[in-house]
Amino acid sequence: MSRLKSLIDHNRIQITLQRLAHQLLENHPSWANSAIVGIQPRGTRLSDRIVDYLRNWTGDRHIAYGKLDITFYRDDIHQGGVLVPSTTDMDFGVSGKRVILIDDVLHTGRTIRAAMDALLDFGRPEAIELMVLIDRRFSRELPIQPDYTGLAVDTIMSQKVLVKWEETDGKDEVILLD
Repeated sequence: MSRLKSLIDHNRIQITLQRLAHQLLENHPSWANSAIVGIQPRGTRLSDRIVDYLRNWTGDRHIAYGKLDITFYRDDIHQGGVLVPSTTDMDFGVSGKRVILIDDVLHTGRTIRAAMDALLDFGRPEAIELMVLIDRRFSRELPIQPDYTGLAVDTIMSQKVLVKWEETDGKDEVILLD
């Protein structure tokens, strides 16, 4: 029988998202040379919210924002199972830009590695930064660390972190499933 433990409730998610957006504003005072890229599918829920905060606070509706599908860059693509690709929506190149990749959960690092490979098809960025809502820091298989973290949690491999979003799941919440 599995147990659920709430890690972040709706109110704390709102506070955390605002903090993450403020950190981006501190490090990116101008968006002329920066871009935000959400990783499909779950990272785009987080990136949509972050971009909304930034656009509302700065009044800048021209923040470069894209959504990146990494399906065919994954290292497990040939291990069976049916993979259903999402769409990539990036109407800008990344050459010379500081790109902030956004995903909901950082676990092994393999998704981020695939995202960096996919991102290079759009040019050579000046730098790549990583923002995640949840960092499962002791389960990393690749040397990848986030620059912006909502919450770092210590988990074991058998546990699962579920991020629920109001738009798709009916409420905002992060749950640890044992």
